[in-house]
Amino acid sequence: MQTRPVTPRRPPAPFPERGADGTPPGGSISDAAAGRPAPRGPRDSVLPGQRPLPTSEDPRTESGGRIPPPPPPPPSGPANRFAPRNWRVRTRLVVLVIVPLVATIVGATARRRQGREPVQPRANLGHAANLLWMVEGKEPDPDKVRLVDTYLVLLADHGLNASTFAARVVASTGSDLTSCVVGAIAALKGPAHGGATLAARTMLDKIGSADNAEKWLTEAHARHERFSGFGHRVYRTYDPRAKILRELAKTASPELYETAARTEEVALRILHEAHPDRPNATNVDFWASVVLTGAGIPKELFTTLFATSRVAGWTAHVLESLSDLRLIRPASRWVGPEPGKKPMQLAKR
Repeated sequence: MQTRPVTPRRPPAPFPERGADGTPPGGSISDAAAGRPAPRGPRDSVLPGQRPLPTSEDPRTESGGRIPPPPPPPPSGPANRFAPRNWRVRTRLVVLVIVPLVATIVGATARRRQGREPVQPRANLGHAANLLWMVEGKEPDPDKVRLVDTYLVLLADHGLNASTFAARVVASTGSDLTSCVVGAIAALKGPAHGGATLAARTMLDKIGSADNAEKWLTEAHARHERFSGFGHRVYRTYDPRAKILRELAKTASPELYETAARTEEVALRILHEAHPDRPNATNVDFWASVVLTGAGIPKELFTTLFATSRVAGWTAHVLESLSDLRLIRPASRWVGPEPGKKPMQLAKR
């Protein structure tokens, strides 16, 4: 019987302690926010060690599967009454690793889907510039960097949306930060939440040109199809983030902007005529699809770019919840038959 030697796995490096100024070793907090390599964690566990998945795999699934493991859980018992505070400190340090690391994972995933080798992040580039560098493998264009940077800032946090709420539910159980982020990514993967930007771009592709917007939208509305990029669960007016991205879209992708602007005009008119009592306005995903296209981001990566931005909000919510950790356990209301009564037969319902 032949055996092959097994290469022993390198034991995980000890989690870094804070310096005298409260910052992690190898870089300041501003370095971490800029996405510089020092706080990105052990890069060799993310890039060369990536498992050979098919290039057709959903990039959102890949992103969730490459988040690093959490630090060891806090000790318990009366002798460790300060453990919760130490745990919070260590969790804050993990944030400085996870937030820029997500961008590294997205960049590596993009390169692998192109059949190319991933590239390492650079110490002399900021967060958005590093992301473009790791996706394209060339010196990032300053105009594209500004587009991506604005997008990342605008979508970093937005209340208790589905993925953020999922992260807080996981956190409320006392789980670790890594699990909270993976849970948030799982919620973001659903097309009703994280897929809106891709859906808006796909709709614009189908329309094709500004001249075809009226015909396509009229026919789509007659088929009772939804217009991607319009309406919001919270906003009842024009999304303020969309206003900023709309201005950027004018120069980011002029040809696509013309199609999008005409589409927006016709879509809002059709929606208002069909539902005058229902507020339907343009949301952030519609113009984000144009801006990301102008930045050279493939539309298949739109949701992962969303995660790259929103991970800052997810981790901030988790850190906030640690100060008063309570289990989130909503109550439910029974709407079935009254107790003691037999359910009505299916045929009579």
